[in-house]
Order: sequence, then C-alpha cells, then structure tokens
Amino acid sequence: MDKFGHQPRLEKLAESLADAPELEHAANDDVLFAAAWMHDLGVFKGHRPNDPEALAQWDHVPYTVKATERLLREWGFPEEKLAAVTEAIRTHEARYEPTTPEGVVLRDADILEQLGAVGVARALVKVGSDSRYKRVSDVVPVIERAMGTLPEKLKLAKARKMAARRVTTMRAFVEALRSEAGEWLE
Repeated sequence: MDKFGHQPRLEKLAESLADAPELEHAANDDVLFAAAWMHDLGVFKGHRPNDPEALAQWDHVPYTVKATERLLREWGFPEEKLAAVTEAIRTHEARYEPTTPEGVVLRDADILEQLGAVGVARALVKVGSDSRYKRVSDVVPVIERAMGTLPEKLKLAKARKMAARRVTTMRAFVEALRSEAGEWLE
C-alpha cells in the first residue's frame, strides 16, 4: 500500500489536475508521468541507506533527482523534458515551493496522497515496519498533523476541493478510533 501503489495513484491524481486553470500552461503529460513514477526512487531498498541511523537522516530527494536524470537519459527520455522532470521531483514534497506547472501538479497530488482514507492507510501500514512507529498511537499524531497542515499548502482549487473531502474522512476516522479505543489506544 505505502510504496508500490503510490506511484500509479499519484500519476492518476496528477493527470486529473494537469489542466488546472491556475497554471500558466497545462502540465506536460510526459513530464508528469516520469516524475510521478520516479519521484520516490530514493525511498526504496537498494536506493536508500540500510543503516537505521543513516536512514533517519536520509533526504531521498537529492539522490532521486540525480538518479532520475541518469536513468531517464539511459532510457532515451527526451532531453528537452528532463529538466522539467527533475525540477518537479525536486519540489514534490509539501515543504518545498514548486516552480513549474508540473511541480505544482505533482506536489498537490503528493499532498492529496497523504490525506483521506489513502493517507490513513499509508500511515497505518508503517506501524511495526518503520522504526518511528511502533504502535498505532504513534501514527495518530502524524494523521492529525497531515489533516491540520497539508490542505493549506495546496495550490490548485480542484486539489483543495478534493482535500476537503479527504480531511473529513480522516477526521471521522480519528474520532472513531479514539472513541472506540478510548484510553487503551496503543
């Protein structure tokens, strides 16, 4: 759920946002496709540090940008679109400010992936497999932080509308979880 399903969902979300009227021009389909599929390369085993301490400090974005540029060249991706792909990847996380239409679309789509039922599922699947999250109660603050901070970072009206529905879903989940588990939420 967290790793291998993210790319196709992200691609579809990005496609749905690509012709947003707020963009200076429609996002390029080839650029979005490549960026969506490559943007998290550095989080996969074989591309990230194995050492837990090094992994805790790992910023996959610079690695992914360099690896994507090399790989897409090797695969014959159009050279004139390569800079747009790497720029979209460089700014795909919520903490960055996108500089291109493709970057705006990819970042908004990536933020949407952290919201709603998919966002909850992606957070919960980390319990026990990610050393930061030993219990469900360790993930609840992550879910609450996502629904409290991510929607305001969205640039596109369509993405904001989608986010509102997703936040409602998340809020209902957290309320139900707290109600059902009470003080025994682990």
